[in-house]
Amino acid sequence: MSAPRTVAFHTLGCKLNFSETSTLARSLEEAGYARVHVEDRPDVFILNTCSVTENADKECRQWVRRFLRINPDAFVAVVGCYAQLKPTEIAAIPGVDLVLGANEKFDLAEHIDSRLSLYAGVRSEHGEAVFSPIKEVKRFIPSYNSNEYADGLQAGQRTRTFLKVQDGCDYFCSFCTIPLARGRSRSGTVAETVAIAERIAATGVQEIVLTGVNTGDFGKYTGSSDGDPQDREDFLELIRALDNVDGIVRFRISSIEPNLCHDRIIDFVAGSKRFVPHFHMPLQSGSDIILERMRRRYDTTLYAGRVARIKERMPHACIGVDVITGTPGETEADFQRTHAFLRSIPVDYLHVFTYSERANTTAVRMEDSVSMEVRRERTKQLRILGSKLLRAHYERHLGTVRPVLFETGEDTQAAYIEGFTDNYVRVRLPYDPALANRVVDVRLQHINSDGHIVGEVIAAAQLEPAPGLTATHQTAH
Repeated sequence: MSAPRTVAFHTLGCKLNFSETSTLARSLEEAGYARVHVEDRPDVFILNTCSVTENADKECRQWVRRFLRINPDAFVAVVGCYAQLKPTEIAAIPGVDLVLGANEKFDLAEHIDSRLSLYAGVRSEHGEAVFSPIKEVKRFIPSYNSNEYADGLQAGQRTRTFLKVQDGCDYFCSFCTIPLARGRSRSGTVAETVAIAERIAATGVQEIVLTGVNTGDFGKYTGSSDGDPQDREDFLELIRALDNVDGIVRFRISSIEPNLCHDRIIDFVAGSKRFVPHFHMPLQSGSDIILERMRRRYDTTLYAGRVARIKERMPHACIGVDVITGTPGETEADFQRTHAFLRSIPVDYLHVFTYSERANTTAVRMEDSVSMEVRRERTKQLRILGSKLLRAHYERHLGTVRPVLFETGEDTQAAYIEGFTDNYVRVRLPYDPALANRVVDVRLQHINSDGHIVGEVIAAAQLEPAPGLTATHQTAH
């Protein structure tokens, strides 16, 4: 009996992409492929691309070249957001055999099988692009990353899973290509999502991170939404149901738009058994003029109100913020408003992005562009501010006791073991295998030279239910 064909994946971009890569990999394993690492000279390489980074084309070409250096005879397929946006251009990259769009990528095994039956290591001059218009992309495929071959997520891979609960976006912000790459907002049902969470819990994973393109928009275009819009499920229903899933110690919301992070969601998290006090809310700009030009669905008053509500209900909560610098029309005064706004509200860390032009977006047609030199300088200033905010978040919790979920990893000879508190403080302790994949109460003592908090173990909490987590969480409220 001949050995099965081997396949390796590499993923660019966000947590959503990582969750989808695992789903694609499982589909190929079910079709008889053996998954291996990129360095193991597989028969098939799959590159899952991202469209957010300004170097999407460059990264794609670099990885194709790397694949072919490892195995010149391998079959190379490209999927993901960039593959939907630029399918024919990617197919023309030397070494690419197949490009699949957003609808087609989840039939990956079928597409590869049909072509490998004709492929004998003789590459055609031009790859094949198979894609549909984005308006035809309507199905929702739930995804979650599994433990094996985490592809860049090895730290904590048996501790934490990213679960895709929503895909696509209806917002069409002026700077963003995601609706063009992933289509309209859609999701599964609450019951379907809970069933997947229960399946994940059975693997021993302790934390599930809910992810999506616009996670808080959960409930659109499911089977329950074909009739009266009032019958649609929503994100609050989802998290209420997930809070009762046995076997999962923690749920974490990866990101939620401020206009969708309403008081009922905040209040629910404040009193929940398993949802941790950590919110990541995109801001993008602290100037209302720029927010309007971006076509965002909130202003700074609403955003500040959401932050205030979270801190009122959970003073210990961690709040992260996405910010973009240098969008068209951003004057120095607009940037200073953003800087001042971020200093005026109690947020705890920043993810800062430098604006880059994207084809077919509204912003790329705006004439009042900001020079790249100015964009980068503004990014530098906000990243300095972000470092100060995060340091202050850590310092505020020194001397307190927080529940830490310690991560598992492959290196049993490591000197340290790391994990995160419920409110997203990274903690490092001397390596102890007994702590791996466990929730432990830790007194946070000092910040070391690497920026990690070092602490003292107080007591290990039971895993299910998680009274150590719940008790600390409730006390802090």
